[in-house]
This record gives sequence, C-alpha cells and structure tokens, in this order.
Amino acid sequence: MKPDLFQAPDYYNLDDLLTDEHKLVRESARAWVKREVSPIIEEYAQKAEFPKQIIKGLGEIGGFGPYIPVEYGGAGLDQISYGLIMQEIERGDSGVRSTSSVQSSLVMYPIWKYGNEEQRMKYLPKLATGEYIGCFGLTEPDHGSDPGSMITNFKDMGDHYLLNGAKMWISNAPFADIAVVWAKNEEGRIHGLIVERGMEGFTTPETHNKWSLRASATGELIFDNVKVPKENFLPNKSGLGAPLGCLDSARYGIAWGAIGAAMDCYDTALRYAKERIQFGKPIGGTQLQQKKLAEMITEITKAQLLTWRLGVLRNEGKATTAQISMAKRNNVNMAIEIAREARQMLGGMGITGEYSIMRHMMNLESVITYEGTHDIHLLITGMDVTGIPAFKS
Repeated sequence: MKPDLFQAPDYYNLDDLLTDEHKLVRESARAWVKREVSPIIEEYAQKAEFPKQIIKGLGEIGGFGPYIPVEYGGAGLDQISYGLIMQEIERGDSGVRSTSSVQSSLVMYPIWKYGNEEQRMKYLPKLATGEYIGCFGLTEPDHGSDPGSMITNFKDMGDHYLLNGAKMWISNAPFADIAVVWAKNEEGRIHGLIVERGMEGFTTPETHNKWSLRASATGELIFDNVKVPKENFLPNKSGLGAPLGCLDSARYGIAWGAIGAAMDCYDTALRYAKERIQFGKPIGGTQLQQKKLAEMITEITKAQLLTWRLGVLRNEGKATTAQISMAKRNNVNMAIEIAREARQMLGGMGITGEYSIMRHMMNLESVITYEGTHDIHLLITGMDVTGIPAFKS
C-alpha cells in the first residue's frame, strides 16, 4: 500500500480567492480522503465493490448536502465549499464522488427545493449523515439524452399512486434506501416521487461487468405496480425543468470534481518524472515530458479559474444552465486528456493499480458521458449562443 503523497497544484494562487472557511472545509476533506479512501480504493476498484464503510465519514466531512440548511441536517455551506468537497473526493475516486454528489444534488436537493416541510424533516437529516442513502431515477433504457421521452408513469388510484416503468445506469441503486423517481402522470406531465426500499414491486438489480466506476455501485430501478403513498409526491415543481434543475447542481459538482482527478494525475506524473531515470537523467528533464506537464498545469489552472467564477455566480444565484454545461464539459474533457498524457509518462507502470492514473482514466470515461454527454453539452452551449436548438427536430 503506497502512501498518499498528493500535493495540490495552485499555480495562480487561487487560495487567495478562498475564505478561511473554504480552506478549512477543503483541508478536512483532503485529510479524510488521504486517510480513508486512498489506502483502500485500488483494492475496491479491482474487486468492483463500493466501500460502504466510508459512508459515515462522507457525512462527517460534509459530503452529503453541504449546502442544505442546518435545520435539515446540512452544513449550511456555500457553493464554493460544495465544489471544493467534490474536488477532494474525486481526487480520491470518481465513483466515491458520484455517491456523494448523487446524494447531495439529485436526492437531497429536490427534496429540499421541491418537497414539502414534512418530507424535508423526514428524509434530509438522515440523508445528511448517511443513515439513508438515496438515488435518482431519470435515465431509462431507451431514453438517455432525451429524458422528456420517458415512459415510466404513475396513475392516481385515489389513496395512492401506482408506478410502473424502469430506470437504468443509476448510481447507488443497489443499496439505496430511497429513490427520487421522475415519471409521467396520466396527462404526460413529469413529476417527482419518493420511492422507498421495501415497497412491493420495487427492485434494484445491480449492473455488473463495468470497466469504469468500479468502486461505485450502479444498478437499475424496476417498478412493477408499485404503490407510492400520496405523501411521497414532490409538490413544488413539475415538468422536465424539475429534474434538470437537480442536474444543474450535480453538473456543477462534477465540474469541480473533475479538477480533483486531473490534479491527482498531474501530481503523480510530476513526481514520477522527477524520480524516473532514463539515459542518465530524470525524464522530467526532457523537453517532451516538460511539454506534457506544462500543458497539464495550464489546463488545470484554467479549469480552476472557470469553476471558481462559476461558484461565485452560483452563490449569487446568477449561474445559468448553459454556463454550468460549459464547465462540466470543459473540465471533464480536460481531466481525461490529462489522465491519458499522464498514463503515457508512466509507461507500463501507468496501467497498474500501483498508481491511480488508469483508474482515473477509466472512471472519467463514464463521467464524460453521464449527466449530459460531452456532445450534448457542446450543443447546449451552441444553442445558448445561437438561440437555435440543434438536438431537436
């Protein structure tokens, strides 16, 4: 087991833009990742298992709903603090960050924003500590980038709703206690329902044989005439904009998280380049390796500035969906390119579990696709600047 020697790059002194609270939150998360995640994550990725023993710790460092108000069990932190926590967790592993950001932005966020007071008090405190784990049911087998065409539906049966359909590629599904599920009513309007484990007809088969996000649990949500109590209906927002509002929060977290993965790959490659001797000198003294490292730190710095500014806009309530899309697309693409270059710098060692790079690279192949693919985010920016939607007929 190799020690975690990670040192975070800050080429433009971005720490000067952070408050003391921001830095305290980040250092707490970073220390926890070094202590609890780094020593075990390669083993769990190799055996394709989520390390459930870290759930309590994720709650303690604010990994679950850090921006949720204190009265509901959250930490009441701002959006930059949320981003920094996601950055540190994904520095450890994208799959662990997925568990954290799904819980925060796709489960706690809709209950907080779209739920009623009874729902907030019932679910949010337990979700904040990790006593409950949640998942988010939007993507369907035949409807990924076009969620508005979903076929999962519910009917009003008088004293309850009857839910039918299926969702797939759902993080946390195999062990989730609750699912925030998006389905159409009899008029075709999309609404959110809270489905609880144990409801008859609700099953969550696990997805196996993944080459990516191996330390994250992924599964399906199957609804076969599930009776959902009417008090589990999210009353305060409907339509496709409701789940997309959750995705704004999640994509924002991903934009920060991807920087963490990129930082880890860069830091690993930089340390290796200084230590690996070939032709009588460290490979870090060669022009081509310096080119790689210089481009890596440049792209990380640009992503840091982009995401910090987005965090300020989020705090001010000014960030647009298109701005969030740009950051998610840019930063994940940046991270995956850095992972690929870093892997080359390590040669054959780069594919082994002795280093984190190949695991990050495989994980990022999922991150670049989920919660809006690379291409869809490009088209969101294109639509924003032209006013013409290219992905609709």
